[in-house]
Amino acid sequence: MPDKPTVLFVCVHNAGRSQMAAGYLRALAGDDIEVLSAGSAPKDQINPVAVAAMSEEGIDIAGNTPKVLTVDAVKQSDVVITMGCGDACPIFPGKRYEDWVLDDPAGQGIEAVRPIRDEIRRRVEVLIAELLPER
Repeated sequence: MPDKPTVLFVCVHNAGRSQMAAGYLRALAGDDIEVLSAGSAPKDQINPVAVAAMSEEGIDIAGNTPKVLTVDAVKQSDVVITMGCGDACPIFPGKRYEDWVLDDPAGQGIEAVRPIRDEIRRRVEVLIAELLPER
């Protein structure tokens, strides 16, 4: 693992789960980890309920834009975390892959999105501890 690892979060629409995970990783790891996110079929905007849920945590993801998953994004990443995108993510040797099974916040109210958000935070905290053990 390089001095500054790169983590790519991937979900189908890049509008909810992957954006929340990226928001947490940026907020909790600062500049120590490079953070990317993408979707296999990105929406045109971030899920407003995901934005509201993250805002409750003091993290603003409203200005983010869903991005399409590219081979280059996977190549430049050390860790690729998928969230329900199935086989859409290309596999390259030497990379760490994880699939986080999480409910999709699309179409859900804030009460349903909060537990998803909280589980994402828990997993991001574990990821940071693994990638930056000296912290």
